[in-house]
Amino acid sequence: MAGLDEQDSHSTLGNLIARRIAESSQQRLTFADYMELALYHPEHGYYATNATVIGASGDFFTSPHLGADFGELLAEQFVQMWDILQRPAHFTLVEMGAGQGLLAGDILRYLQRQYPEFLRSLEYIIVERAAALIAEQQRQLKALADSGIRLHWRSLEAIPPHSITGCFFSNELVDAFPVHQVTLMSGQLQELYVTTLHGETDREKEPIQFDEVSGSLSTPGLVNYFELVGIDLAARSYPDGYRSEVNLAALDWMHLVADRLQRGYVLTIDYGYTSACYYSLTRTEGTLQCYYQHTHHSNPYIHVGRQDITAHVDFTALERQGEISGLSTIGLTQQSLFLMALGLGDRIVALSQTTASDTLTIQAILQQRNALHLLINPMGLGGFGVLVQSKGLTSSESVYRLKGLSGSLG
Repeated sequence: MAGLDEQDSHSTLGNLIARRIAESSQQRLTFADYMELALYHPEHGYYATNATVIGASGDFFTSPHLGADFGELLAEQFVQMWDILQRPAHFTLVEMGAGQGLLAGDILRYLQRQYPEFLRSLEYIIVERAAALIAEQQRQLKALADSGIRLHWRSLEAIPPHSITGCFFSNELVDAFPVHQVTLMSGQLQELYVTTLHGETDREKEPIQFDEVSGSLSTPGLVNYFELVGIDLAARSYPDGYRSEVNLAALDWMHLVADRLQRGYVLTIDYGYTSACYYSLTRTEGTLQCYYQHTHHSNPYIHVGRQDITAHVDFTALERQGEISGLSTIGLTQQSLFLMALGLGDRIVALSQTTASDTLTIQAILQQRNALHLLINPMGLGGFGVLVQSKGLTSSESVYRLKGLSGSLG
């Protein structure tokens, strides 16, 4: 999977990574370390330099880019969570990985219009790593903050343990966590590392080419991970050369979220599978994907710092790590079922019954209806997983079924 790109190979980030490789004891980095630098380097990483071009003009779009409906339907779910918790005077929404701030804006504006009593009890915390994204979020949400809404930016580590009553939630966050890559060689589990073809390279001479080498596992956490999810990759049924990803960062993240939550919910929306499907015998190349100018491919070693790198989420790992950390799994469903149960279907019906006659209004209605259908398209966003976990609910609170899960299969 080695690759070369004329512009990227001479980039500052490419040279920084090559230098890090050259300085390492074995002249290699784990893929997780490489992905961390490519995406999150504070000056040259993808999320530091491409913060404001996500969407129609960027490399990919997310559900909030299709309009306010996604955030408004989530807001309906949050209001019910508040009701189930017996309307506490202080309820906190913690959005982790808020992108450009679009989802936060849609949620808060809807609550202003429809649920002012809930809004009075609400504190909204955004957890974001990239300084450029924080700046864009603050720009997008300035009017809401100026209106008196309690809106803050924190790191997860800065939130005191057992301090949150409310809901931690994320949309397309976990897929961007750095992953380890593993492979089977002669029936043994090996890790794939990133190196350079010619060692550290002077940017003025020849371009940097990144390559892969296999070796022993960098951490016993990789073995522990497969024990956690009940998958034995060393079984004879898996072919030699089989490769996939392991998201150890997601386990640490889930443990930290559970530790910060005192009472309430964790809502995780992302694309992914259960472990049995993720590590299917037929998925021999894993799930790693790169997104560059609305095209996707599987080579993470080109366009360094200028393309998004993602891997699907293993929802079984999140469930089991959550249970170890004190969370209870309420349900795992698809985004299409989740949003329909929250009223998306009613919105489509209402749009179909419009009596508008002017062209601009009709065009706007058709655009919104198309966006709603995209949110529930089973081959796209509608196929995303929605995992809901809880902590600290009383027995009487636990009997209430969340609206979003009322149409689910699990």
